[in-house]
Amino acid sequence: MLQDAEASFNRALKYSYTRKKFFLLFPALVVCGLLIVLSHTFWLAANPWVRASLTFVPAFLCNGILMIVGVPLIRLYHDEIKEKKLSVNNTLRQSWKLMGGIASLIVPIMTAYLVLWFILGIFYLLKHIPSVGETLGIVLSFGPFLLILGSFFISIVNLLLLFFMPPVVALKSTVRWELAEEVLLKICEQPYVHLKLLVLGLLPLIITVGFLVFAATLTGMALFVMERTWAITLQWFIIMIPFAALLTPAMLFFFNFAAESFVLLQRRAKK
Repeated sequence: MLQDAEASFNRALKYSYTRKKFFLLFPALVVCGLLIVLSHTFWLAANPWVRASLTFVPAFLCNGILMIVGVPLIRLYHDEIKEKKLSVNNTLRQSWKLMGGIASLIVPIMTAYLVLWFILGIFYLLKHIPSVGETLGIVLSFGPFLLILGSFFISIVNLLLLFFMPPVVALKSTVRWELAEEVLLKICEQPYVHLKLLVLGLLPLIITVGFLVFAATLTGMALFVMERTWAITLQWFIIMIPFAALLTPAMLFFFNFAAESFVLLQRRAKK
């Protein structure tokens, strides 16, 4: 399987610079960037409880957006490697129902997180009870720890679904919650091969994001106006546009390799 994975990696990388796919994914990344910038702006003036939601909710919303756009991207990649003529309009027209169906998968995940967040709010209120709040906060400190840990666990499930779910929906032309359960069950049964493929898919993305965040941070330290919140927001929004453009090829590779991983896992299951 190592040789197959190498060939799949190289093929996915080769088709990560297709112009039509670039202009399909780029607007989605801009929207995700806008959500993150706005959340960061609200985060600056929010209390700790609200800050917790502004940390995780944008990630879940961005995950939903990327899952939606991942379906037509994977179908275009399938046509691309089959050397068929790419038609974004036709692919989108044939994928609307699937895109709507996969968007609904984010609802249970978001609901689970919101439940944890509301419970975290109860601990936050208990901590501010006069006289006994500080003592209760110390005694019950394990509660917020477990709730935030649960939020990270939901985020991991979110990432797994983002990588393994769109290819199933795009190439099988069906979407239902049972498919997500089957995907997660297969990951639990064969964690090594699934995690190895996930890491390979994330590798260019991690390297690209690392360089872009480092460059953006240095730019902010050297040039940003830090006194006014609206100025900080506007500056991050302007930087986010080239950030999203430079991130697009790495994200295209992520979905390309997700499709390749689906095929590799299908072949492995048939042996």
